[in-house]
Amino acid sequence: MPVLPVLRLLAPLTLGLLLSACEDRPRFSTAEPGEQLSGGAATVNRHDQNAFSQPSANLTPSRRLDFSVGNSFFRNPWVIAPSTTTARDGLGPLFNTNACQNCHIKDGRGHPPAPDSDNAVSMLVRLSLPAQPGQEVLLERQGVIAEPVYGGQLQDGAVPGVAPEGRVRVNYSSATITLSDGQQVELHKPELQISRLGYGELQPGTLFSARVAPPMIGLGLLEAIPEAAILANADPDDGNRDGISGRPNRVWDRASQTTRLGRFGWKAGQPSLDQQNADAFFNDMGLSSTVIAGSSCSASQQDCLRLPHGGESEVSEHILAQVLFYTRNLGVPARRQVDAPQVLRGKGLFHEAGCAACHTPRFSTAADAAEPELAGQTIRPYSDLLLHDMGAGLADNRPEFLASGREWRTPPLWGIGLTETVNGHTRFLHDGRARNLLEAILWHGGEAEAARQKVIAFDADQRAALLAFLDSL
Repeated sequence: MPVLPVLRLLAPLTLGLLLSACEDRPRFSTAEPGEQLSGGAATVNRHDQNAFSQPSANLTPSRRLDFSVGNSFFRNPWVIAPSTTTARDGLGPLFNTNACQNCHIKDGRGHPPAPDSDNAVSMLVRLSLPAQPGQEVLLERQGVIAEPVYGGQLQDGAVPGVAPEGRVRVNYSSATITLSDGQQVELHKPELQISRLGYGELQPGTLFSARVAPPMIGLGLLEAIPEAAILANADPDDGNRDGISGRPNRVWDRASQTTRLGRFGWKAGQPSLDQQNADAFFNDMGLSSTVIAGSSCSASQQDCLRLPHGGESEVSEHILAQVLFYTRNLGVPARRQVDAPQVLRGKGLFHEAGCAACHTPRFSTAADAAEPELAGQTIRPYSDLLLHDMGAGLADNRPEFLASGREWRTPPLWGIGLTETVNGHTRFLHDGRARNLLEAILWHGGEAEAARQKVIAFDADQRAALLAFLDSL
């Protein structure tokens, strides 16, 4: 039988992937069955400015009520203690924002401040010191060695009577990349400027890392991926010699008092959504909980320590549980134009360039997921949740648990094409330096250098197809 008819017969089995007889470059003739359902049965059919704020499609009406309650605690501002609003008091005294939604705008992606502004409301700066011998236990439990006065995160807001820790500005230097067809792309490299320090100079050698708030969609589904499925993609020693050596981060879990697989955060520094949420309450808003107790004020910040607080656990277990339910069940929008010829061509180029080696298209969630709606779903996050060396250009040189200063967790790509619709900008990467998806690709280095070079070698039509595919996610 001729080769092409055989391939046509095999097409349903290969989910639309055709390999030509003369080369092994992937060709996608049709969308895979269910490919538009990025979050499985939890996928939502919404593509407007509220696309990231919807409950999972398979939540029952009664469960949607719980989602709405959690949403209220995520959106509404916290206030200074003491207050008649006892359920929401205790803000600060030092903080970055007074509501989760201020950073995760419409449950989406944050952005760096404008070059002439020090309003860094959806970007924060992590701080730490290089580890010294004898600090192994601290590193195991905290992941970093905090700056002794300013802690692990610079807090640029404060209640009346307390000085903020400092102000953050971002300026940019530029470099031009010339693509194979002569197109030039100007990349902007951020340069942090921290001024108006409220509590003296930072320790010499302090490490800095700017981080914009990531999107909130699909987090419960990522938490529901079996650990074994994530580890199956790990290749820390690059045993297959493909240049990709993803490895897991191992981080401290406060609930179990053990080391667990890291899944959340730009360097996979958090093991669970509950701990991620509690850490954000504590460091971003100065709010204690049963997960992270005490005060974010350091011993040197006496004015901060003297002020009243909102109780031993300012975020009650009930509120923490409601916010956890909300963050677990923010639905992922359905993909658009999955059958468009340009999108299918771009999908093939995505695989040809090697992007799928880290941005793993598909997983199945566990049957015993924390919420029944998240269980047994075929999901398409386009992430392996592993750490990869992204080269010197993207390095923050700040280790976190096992992650080196050059390593970052592969960010999920689902929903990325709706960023401008939801958030009104197209700023990407951990610090928002990339102004569009092409710039984000061109910042890739390290393990992704080979993929970057292939994209540089694409012609204009190929790049347009690749970007059309990414925009469809």
